[in-house]
Amino acid sequence: MEMRSDFSNSGGLFDLDLKKEQIENYEVKMSDPNFWDDNEKAQVVISEMNSIKTVVEQFEGLETECQDLVDMLEILEEELDESMAVEWTDSVKVLTAKVDSFELQLLLNQPYDKLDAILELHPGAGGTESQDWAQMLYRMYTRWAEKRGFKVELLDYLPGEEAGIKSVTILVKGHNAYGYLKAEKGVHRLVRISPFDASGRRHTSFVSCDVVPEIDDTIQIEIRPEDLRVDTYRASGAGGQHINKTDSAIRLTHIPTGVVVACQTQRSQIQNREKAMKMLMSKLYELKIQEQQKELAEVRGEHMDIAWGSQIRSYVFHPYSMIKDHRTSVETGNVGAVMDGDLDSFIDGYLRNQIKQPEGQ
Repeated sequence: MEMRSDFSNSGGLFDLDLKKEQIENYEVKMSDPNFWDDNEKAQVVISEMNSIKTVVEQFEGLETECQDLVDMLEILEEELDESMAVEWTDSVKVLTAKVDSFELQLLLNQPYDKLDAILELHPGAGGTESQDWAQMLYRMYTRWAEKRGFKVELLDYLPGEEAGIKSVTILVKGHNAYGYLKAEKGVHRLVRISPFDASGRRHTSFVSCDVVPEIDDTIQIEIRPEDLRVDTYRASGAGGQHINKTDSAIRLTHIPTGVVVACQTQRSQIQNREKAMKMLMSKLYELKIQEQQKELAEVRGEHMDIAWGSQIRSYVFHPYSMIKDHRTSVETGNVGAVMDGDLDSFIDGYLRNQIKQPEGQ
């Protein structure tokens, strides 16, 4: 039950002395008479310090609970008390769950994990069948976000001709939203008896999921006007009568990279353009990071899988019920719960698997 050693053996996830040193450094900065000269930077420092303080307080609280259970165990060893033994066992289970949750938070230690996430779904070949599968995944991610207390903002929505959706883009807002949802980036495969096939045949459908962090104001990406093509069109998705009567939807194409983003759910063209520009900057920044990682891997002589083109998970509804993540081998037969937003076991498995990977992969 020695938590400190457990964390130190988990890939260097937690260094209490380092965290306290960081807090002291932030407090020194805040004591500077010129600290508030740049209000924006000051707020960043305060936010970072409070974030570290919260983690330290959580760790120290867990250590206290752990020591209390050790003391209780020593009493039980001297004189067995059945009711106390039951209480101790139950308390250990509760503390174990708290430690697991705390450790999962520590896994979200990359620079952009704390940011909001932009998630896109694009059906593969297969028409209505794959578009229906995209609609199901859209609902799954929406339910997952709602259960976590995150806010979901619809940015772009293109409905299918018969059913489902041709594409959808959402913004998931909440602390560590990107850190969690980055686990979902890749291709999702569905096997089921198609409700659109009169012969009742089994079909396989694919939907790609792309996830990027919504970059904040501290990150600057330069986009030259001559590199940008702007198209306006009439909105076709959800949003009420107003947006469907005006050419308020915006599509931006970054010509040098071919990256395309669209936004149609705001009331005005100006609002849609602002949202679309933020989406574009996030995608270009993610592209820049991927290129840097690829170059570093080439220098090291490492092989890196391309997450975008990888099939990460299979959802089998027929002839049996099973959902399996091919990266971690986490699986479950409770497909109903997963499609209703219960994704934590898959996300947890992915994040824990990352600390076992060699650096740079």
